[in-house]
Amino acid sequence: MRKQPLTLFRVAGISFILCLCLLLVAVASLFIGTAEISLSKFAGLVTGTLSPEDPARMILLRIRLPRIVLAGIVGFGLSLGGVVFQALLRNPLADPFILGVSSGAAFGAVLGIFLGFTFTLGVPSMAFAGALFTVYLVLAIGSRRMGMESSSILLTGVIVNAFFTAIIMFFISTTGDSRLHAMLYWLYGDLSQSRIEPLALLVPVVAVASIVLFGYARDLNLLTAGEENAFQLGVDVEKTKRICLLTVSLMIGLTVSLSGLIGFVGLILPHLARMALGSDHRLLIPSASLGGAIFLIAADTLARTVISPSEVPVGVITAFMGAPFFIFLLKTRGSQWSRS
Repeated sequence: MRKQPLTLFRVAGISFILCLCLLLVAVASLFIGTAEISLSKFAGLVTGTLSPEDPARMILLRIRLPRIVLAGIVGFGLSLGGVVFQALLRNPLADPFILGVSSGAAFGAVLGIFLGFTFTLGVPSMAFAGALFTVYLVLAIGSRRMGMESSSILLTGVIVNAFFTAIIMFFISTTGDSRLHAMLYWLYGDLSQSRIEPLALLVPVVAVASIVLFGYARDLNLLTAGEENAFQLGVDVEKTKRICLLTVSLMIGLTVSLSGLIGFVGLILPHLARMALGSDHRLLIPSASLGGAIFLIAADTLARTVISPSEVPVGVITAFMGAPFFIFLLKTRGSQWSRS
């Protein structure tokens, strides 16, 4: 079967279709919840005729909309990180947490909860600081005397991940009050603390990171074929890997600091996009990222309604979906990855 050539029109067309799907899923999510919102209430909000004292206004603007936007941005960032990490490490099972950034952020958040910091600013700040510290550790240990080899970076990330996980378990085992519930809930992904203010920082960071990484799409295509081949074709391999690793790690660190640990998004969506649209990163980056946004909004909607009026952490929903898919990848490892 002859492959369809990749053109700017095709990239824009598929991205536009995915943006429409994202908008439809987001609007549908606005109507789904414990409290019913009628179409007339929504129309009144859009036209500005809905009374400021109407409870529907607060539910839509202060509760559901920030959470939907946060879920979309987090899903976008996690999936984008998965695409880049799989290309840089040439590992089909890599996801944004492969360098231990998630465990570093989790360590910071758990420490913040243990010290009694609030979720308003303290816990996200501690989580982001933990992520930055992890990035420094991985690059400092993995790069020294070994260059920027994928295997050394990958192994360093695994070791750092295991170390911070052990510290997290120590904190959990020595905490017996209400802080234990907050720790466990955060470790499985928590979008219930979403607010407009942090989004003002997260959105531009993810947008800038997306632009930077899309600029390296051609280099990522060449890196997946091998570092030596990429170098011979003019790619500055060390610079590309360092910039992409730092960009993704900082983006994931900030994302995780606001959402908690949400697994499998960065694993599932890049593979689905690759299977459906091919492995060219000029198309793979926008399609997988938008797909991640759609997926996480849908998963979070299910998380807050499946046992309504209570809710489950969104990470539980993504794990239910991701674990079988991970097993599938293990059984068919390399079949889609090696297909150009």
